[in-house]
Amino acid sequence: MTSEPEGRFHSVDVPQITYGPRRRFLRTSDGVQIEAFYQPCTRSVSDIAVVVAHGFTGSIHRPALRRAADVLAQHANVVAFSFRGHGHSGGRSTIGDREVLDLAAAVEWARTFGHSRVVTVGFSMGGSVVLRHAALYGPGRGERPEAGTDAVVAISAPARWYYRGTAPMRRLNWVVSRPVGRLVSRYGLGTRIHRSGTAWDPVPLSPVEAVPLIAPTPLLIVHGDRDPYFPLDHPRTLAAAGEAELWLEAGMGHAENAADEGLLGRIAHWLAQE
Repeated sequence: MTSEPEGRFHSVDVPQITYGPRRRFLRTSDGVQIEAFYQPCTRSVSDIAVVVAHGFTGSIHRPALRRAADVLAQHANVVAFSFRGHGHSGGRSTIGDREVLDLAAAVEWARTFGHSRVVTVGFSMGGSVVLRHAALYGPGRGERPEAGTDAVVAISAPARWYYRGTAPMRRLNWVVSRPVGRLVSRYGLGTRIHRSGTAWDPVPLSPVEAVPLIAPTPLLIVHGDRDPYFPLDHPRTLAAAGEAELWLEAGMGHAENAADEGLLGRIAHWLAQE
């Protein structure tokens, strides 16, 4: 596995899938087909598109992600997609490495709708991806400006790779690194993991290494004080690494499952002000 973005994406209309006003399969620059949908703002006119990146084992078919997309669509236009190896997308999950290519394809598609601003919101693994994506893409970052983001929100994101400090993360590392664990993931969780797991070559830029490269793009770090996966040193480390606003949410657990309507509304308001 590598972490170098390249090339452009292609899209294929899929009219037989009906969730949301518009569905499409996007082809990433490394040739993986990614399922995505576009949902116009439902309550008002908005010129912002929010691209939503789910957590590990999520997809656009999971109730938590669909709920989050519906809430955000009350404030802005929304593009959501399933990472490689998740849902009906092709390929296999690389646990946050080549997923930056999936996000880049989704951002480029969002820009085709003509909105003045395209922003990214990521949960957990998706949080690490939006951070790395913002560091790698856009003006002055060596990659395609049309694939870059105008603001970033990372929710429940890890600060560093290979973290095993909590029981849920020790279980996740077992699933990712063992052949039997990857079978459990495929048939029990509906997530297909690349056979090398997180034995990356080369090891991709970590979230905390990405943060200093994101400015001047606005960055918000959101984390719950009851997150069972990543304790509070993760968001604090991320926020201290660069120019970022930090929200520590009392009583909140982990990722899209724990993000309630009030929090998502506040995030949408923050994005509208940036």
